[in-house]
Amino acid sequence: MTFADLNLGNPQLNALDDLGLTTPTPIQERAFSVIMSGKDVVGIAQTGTGKTIAYLLPLIRLWKFRKDPYPQVLIIVPTRELVVQVAEEIEKLTAYQNVVIAPVYGGVNLKQHAALIEAGCDFVIGTPGRLYDLIVTGSLKFRGLKYLVIDEVDELLELGFLPQLQKIFELLPERRQNLLFSATMTPEVEAIIADSFNFPVTIEAAPSGTPLENIDQAVYHVPNFNTKVNLLLHLLSDAKEFDRVLVFTPGKKLADVLQERLEEKYPEISGVIHGNKSQNYRFRSLERFQAGEHRVLIATDLVSRGLDLQGVSHVINMDVPEQPENYIHRIGRTGRAEEHGQAITFATEEEADKFQTIEDLMGQTVPVLPIPEEVEISDELIPEELPQSQQPQVEVKIEVSDRGAFQEKKESNKKRPMTRQELQEYRRRKKARGRKRK
Repeated sequence: MTFADLNLGNPQLNALDDLGLTTPTPIQERAFSVIMSGKDVVGIAQTGTGKTIAYLLPLIRLWKFRKDPYPQVLIIVPTRELVVQVAEEIEKLTAYQNVVIAPVYGGVNLKQHAALIEAGCDFVIGTPGRLYDLIVTGSLKFRGLKYLVIDEVDELLELGFLPQLQKIFELLPERRQNLLFSATMTPEVEAIIADSFNFPVTIEAAPSGTPLENIDQAVYHVPNFNTKVNLLLHLLSDAKEFDRVLVFTPGKKLADVLQERLEEKYPEISGVIHGNKSQNYRFRSLERFQAGEHRVLIATDLVSRGLDLQGVSHVINMDVPEQPENYIHRIGRTGRAEEHGQAITFATEEEADKFQTIEDLMGQTVPVLPIPEEVEISDELIPEELPQSQQPQVEVKIEVSDRGAFQEKKESNKKRPMTRQELQEYRRRKKARGRKRK
């Protein structure tokens, strides 16, 4: 089947042709007719199979020009990066249509987004917090809303957005079509579907938690973080093989530490992105990685959800994520659009059980590779790896005076009674100041 076989109009077909897209992926093919029928949809497919286009194409086909300023489509996503990406996809797919979009997210002046919404739009894409702010201020109204899309809902819940989601759901019109797309399904997600969806049709392009077949996976058993860094530096020495590498770290602090270590040996090859970085810094890091200016991007799980990073040759996990579904999202950043990719994980002995859970979820065993002889095995542990009793304690020295809270003043600061001559002089000056004011 090609896109020409779907019920698409010439504007959509011309836009797809400009993008060089001719054949829909399984999730795009299966979702199209169901969404067009007006039924609620729960779409499950591996990361990298085109879930975004799977829900955008039918919604763009269903879009109708209207003179009123109210949006027809609301798309809720977890991060500002994903807001920008979805907005860019809509712009590409509506190149031959007069569709107005409004991407909104935190970190930008609320009045700026309010003006954008109030000017009129067809598609609103946003993060829950900013969307709710716009609803409360009265800028975002749902009088014309027909379609709701929740993208990467499990990540929305993990980031603590459930209260905002529930408040937004309460304000939406009851008569609407609901669409949910994700690579994984959890009990919390199923609860939202049960509460907000009407007899949804589940479209499963692959079982939840299934990695792409064109991703080769491997794991190294590594004793500690410093040895992991040494192994990473060794692998990156082969610049031809490891030409576009996405490296995941367990937290923001270690992401910054890792970049400093990389910069010492390989200056100007890496960027970093995590929640403590400013919005502009994060966008700039992504742009440099996409443009090939950096061949390494260090990240936390922030970008493992939904971002379409093209041409990633390797995903390297510096840790084993707590949630096995996060592993699926991470490695899905490579091997996209039928390309071949490689995913490598560095696991300590303490992380062995977590990695076993991941293998159970995937239903396959990941090959173990030996650490190359050239890699130095470090004995030095970082503070996070030390036993609780050995972690450095910060001592705060508090001096307590035996004179109590009210201490005697220094001799120089003590007040003494005025002499008769000083009192007369004080009164004379005060009287003179009074005459000057008059």
